Amino acid sequence: MEIQTIGVVGAGQMGNGIAHVLALAGYDVKLNDIKQEAIDRALDIIRKNMDRQVSREKITAEERDAALGRISSTLTLTDLGPSDLIIEAATERETVKTAIFEDLVPHLKPTTILSSNTSSISITRLASRTDRPERFMGFHFMNPVPVMQLVELIRGIATDEATYQACARVVERLGKTASSAEDFPAFIVNRILMPMINEAVYVLYEGVGNVKSIDMAMKLGANHPMGPLELADFIGLDTCLAIMNVLHDGLADTKYRPCPLLTKYVEAGWLGRKTQRGFYDYRGEEPVPTR
Repeated sequence: MEIQTIGVVGAGQMGNGIAHVLALAGYDVKLNDIKQEAIDRALDIIRKNMDRQVSREKITAEERDAALGRISSTLTLTDLGPSDLIIEAATERETVKTAIFEDLVPHLKPTTILSSNTSSISITRLASRTDRPERFMGFHFMNPVPVMQLVELIRGIATDEATYQACARVVERLGKTASSAEDFPAFIVNRILMPMINEAVYVLYEGVGNVKSIDMAMKLGANHPMGPLELADFIGLDTCLAIMNVLHDGLADTKYRPCPLLTKYVEAGWLGRKTQRGFYDYRGEEPVPTR
């Protein structure tokens, strides 16, 4: 299976980063979203990020221009049908993802590989709603995509070896490293990371430390580049809560119970950087802890 044309569903933070790295690696990319404003914003972000790479001499201006020329866009999901590989990077809600795959299936080539950038939802279950569970993979990029070196490749119970190898070759061509994970809730990275973030929220909830002291403790005491609450704001508190709920529901273990304070922040719409407030308030010149 030689992959050259790749469709990306969703032009948000993850989708634009995925389109960026694929185009730089020489793939022809078609970016889809339901809103033209989202596509326009994504293309603007991709150009600005590539301009930054040129200014830092990571890529040449010619490589940037060639990559931008390989990205096209569409508001029509079914236009992605002829792609060799489709990477779904829509909202982290199973109903949304399932609807996307069900709409795509009648328009696919027999050889098209379907994949999802989900950070926690069952690949086996998503694959079962398509006509090709053997040609379905979890293709989980880390955020920010152009910077982070890891991609988790997750096999569903039916995924065949040829599909895995084809996706692994894409990761290699991107200059990234593939980590192979089995299809259990939250896979590897988030199975370890999210309970740590959730525990940091419990430490805040119980008054053991405030936002600043918790983040400082983990940055200086464990040599983490970002504190857990700062990282939660970067990821999005709604995403953190969704993954904790997947862990709690999927593994039926009380150690994965989402902290009530995390739930409260999400209920308030304080989702982190994307809403300007989370564990920090980002509306001023410097982020200010909210607790």
